[in-house]
Amino acid sequence: MVFCGYRGGRTSIATATLTAGILFGGGAHAAGFALMEQNASGLGNAYAGQAAAAEDASTIFFNPAGMTHLPGRQVVVGGNFIRPITEFSDKGSTSPSLPPPAPPLGHALGGDGGDAGDLAFVPHGYLSWEVVPSTLWVGVGVGVPFGLKTDYDKDWVGRFHGTKSEVKTININPSIAWKPNETISLGFGLNAQKFDAELANATSYTAAILAGGGPFVPGLEGIATVEGDDWGFGWNAGILLNLSSHTRVGIAYRSKIEFDLDGKVKFDNRPPALAAALPDGGIKADLELPESFSIGVSHQVTPKVQLLADYTWTGWDSIQDISIYRDSGAGLTRLELNMEDSWRVGLGLNYQLSDAVKLRFGVAYDRSAIHEGRTPRLPDEDRLWLALGAQWKTSKQMAIDIGYAYVTAQGDASVNLSNFATPTAGFANAPRGDLRGDYDAKVHILGVQARYAF
Repeated sequence: MVFCGYRGGRTSIATATLTAGILFGGGAHAAGFALMEQNASGLGNAYAGQAAAAEDASTIFFNPAGMTHLPGRQVVVGGNFIRPITEFSDKGSTSPSLPPPAPPLGHALGGDGGDAGDLAFVPHGYLSWEVVPSTLWVGVGVGVPFGLKTDYDKDWVGRFHGTKSEVKTININPSIAWKPNETISLGFGLNAQKFDAELANATSYTAAILAGGGPFVPGLEGIATVEGDDWGFGWNAGILLNLSSHTRVGIAYRSKIEFDLDGKVKFDNRPPALAAALPDGGIKADLELPESFSIGVSHQVTPKVQLLADYTWTGWDSIQDISIYRDSGAGLTRLELNMEDSWRVGLGLNYQLSDAVKLRFGVAYDRSAIHEGRTPRLPDEDRLWLALGAQWKTSKQMAIDIGYAYVTAQGDASVNLSNFATPTAGFANAPRGDLRGDYDAKVHILGVQARYAF
C-alpha cells in the first residue's frame, strides 16, 4: 500500500493531533491561560498593584503578607462573570489531505466556527484571622487561577485542529502572615491545586483506514475526546514594606506546580474496522504550570486619592512542548508550543467619594505568551484592559464591591498551521488540513463581591 510509509500507521493516525490542546482554553484574560480574576475589588483597578493593595482578605492570593493590614477576622465571597468573544476569519485554509498519489480525502471544508467563547463564572472565597494581635495572622483562600474554554461549531474549517477545549482548576491556599515590626510584613502560603481538562477534535477515519491498507471511503470522520486530571502542589510567599504612612510596596512570588495527568481517550462514531487500531483507553501526560513574580506599589496621594501600580512576570517558557502517551507507553502526540515568558503592567486609581462610596479606575497591558505557533485552542495575543468599579460600605462590618473590565486583543492574532505537524520521533503525524486565518478576541468581565469583618 502506498501509505504504509506514513509515520504511525493505523494505531495513532487519528489521535496524532487529538491532544494538541488538552491543557488550554481560549479567551483573552491574562497571558497564556491564567486567570487574574481572583477577586472583584481589584477588578475595577484592572488588578493593578494587587501585591501592595492589601484591601481585603483576597490579598491571600496576591500577597499573603497583606493580611497584616486586616484587623480582626474577615470573610470575602464573590465571583466574576466572564464572557469572552473569540471569532475566526478564514484566510485560505484547506481540508485534510495525504501526499500524492493518495486521492482527496473528501472532507468538507466547513465555516469559520462561530463565536468560540462561552460565559463562565469564576468564584472566589477567603478568610483571614488575626490570631495574635498586631503580630500573627492565618487565612485560607479558594479560587480558580487557570482555566477558560473554546467551543467551535463541530463542522468548522479548523475542526481537525480542535472543536472543544476546556480547562478547569481549583486552588486551595492556606496561608500565614507575620508582622515583626511596623515596617515589614512577611507572608507564606501552600497551594493544593486540582487540574481538569477536556479536549475534542475531529479526526479523519478515511485517512486512518487508508493508512491501514483498507478501502477508500471518502469523507469519513468523527469526534475524538481526551480527558485528564491530577492534583498538584506548590507555594507562594510575599513581603509588604511600609515605606511611609502613605506608601507601601509589595513583592510576591508563586511557585511552579507540576501535574502527572491521567485520563482517557474516546472515539465517537468509530467504524468497526478501526476498533482495534483506535481503541478507547487511558492516557498520561506531564505538565508544569508557570511560576510568577509581582511587585506592586500603593500610594495615598491625598486622603481621597490612592494610586496603584504593578509589574508582573510569568514564566510561561516552562511549557515548550507537551507529550501525550497511552498507558502502554506508546506515543499519541507531541504538541510544540514554544511559549515565552510574559509580563503585564497596570495602573489604577481609587477615589473616596464619601465615607461609604469608593470609585475605582484601572488600565493594564498584558503581553502574550505565544507569538509563534498559535493554535485555535489558545488564540493568545497582547491585550489591553480598561476597567472601572465601585465599593459601597453598607456598615462598619460590611462592604460590597462591583467591577467591570473590557479586555481587547491588540491586533489580529494570526494562525498558520500546516496540514502535517513537525515530525517527531515516536509520534504519528495525522493530516488535519492547513489552518490559516486571523482571530478577533475581546472579553467582558463583571465582578461582584461581599466583604464582612467580625
